[in-house]
Amino acid sequence: MAQHALARERLFALRETIARLEGKPAPALAAAEREAVAEGRKARQERTLPPLPFGIEFLDGALEGGLPLDAITEFRSALSRDAGAASGLAMAVAARLQKQEADAGRFLPLLWIGDAIGTLEAGRPYAPGLRDFGLSPERFLHAAPRKLDEALWLVEAAVESAAFSAVIFEVRGNPAHFGLTESRRLSLRARAARHPLFLVRQAGAEEASSAAFRLHVEPAPAGLRPLPDGSRLSGSIGNPIFRLTLEKSRNPAPLSFLLEWNPHEREFLPVAEPNLVRPPGQQSAHSGAQLPASANGPHRPQTMGALLAFERAS
Repeated sequence: MAQHALARERLFALRETIARLEGKPAPALAAAEREAVAEGRKARQERTLPPLPFGIEFLDGALEGGLPLDAITEFRSALSRDAGAASGLAMAVAARLQKQEADAGRFLPLLWIGDAIGTLEAGRPYAPGLRDFGLSPERFLHAAPRKLDEALWLVEAAVESAAFSAVIFEVRGNPAHFGLTESRRLSLRARAARHPLFLVRQAGAEEASSAAFRLHVEPAPAGLRPLPDGSRLSGSIGNPIFRLTLEKSRNPAPLSFLLEWNPHEREFLPVAEPNLVRPPGQQSAHSGAQLPASANGPHRPQTMGALLAFERAS
């Protein structure tokens, strides 16, 4: 059955390419839109789904209340070394969604789908780490298709089934087989099923997609671990902090900010931008004499520190 579905998707893609060259409407995309309209007419007549808020006023305002639960939200990392930050933010959002669903008495599982290349680069989710990050491993399912076409088919089937609280699709880069047409089709499925799809893009560039929002994710230095009395434990590592840039939204300009994730309370906290500029006259911790810019310059190296004279012991 999966092979027939993949062949059908390839045929649709070929027809869309021919129609695009001829300047005609894409038949598969139009058919998907008509199908989504027919299937989702009753759902759209119901009350609009409340979004998933971050719990931070300025960010929820920029997101028009929070992340939509019937659309695609993309978390993008520009570099391979930042893939963990993008995955971590997606897991934090999923943990917050699990908490909201549990408070409402719904205990649907979460499905993580990773394509083969992305899994090789970033690894697989680790169950004990999921629990420490705020997720429930017993309600976390992981799938690793061998090919991107199989992964796309599985994502579409999982979203359409509405059997999961959310579907997370991890993809590396900007593959040719996952473009605007495929993104549009997944967006229609999510809208009809009224379930969210979180897209985690590793080492990818900005591109046109049907995502309602896109966040560029980078890691930021963590602070000290907070103690119950409000103080900080010296020499410790605190909760993870993300540097986020809201790249795609209705805002006229990108919004950049820092967020801290508290896995125990499963909530986000705003973080002030660190002040790395020293006040005038304040020396650094290792304030020695500065070496010249070039070793072969006309000036001799300056003396490091001061010279002290000591008397001989004998």
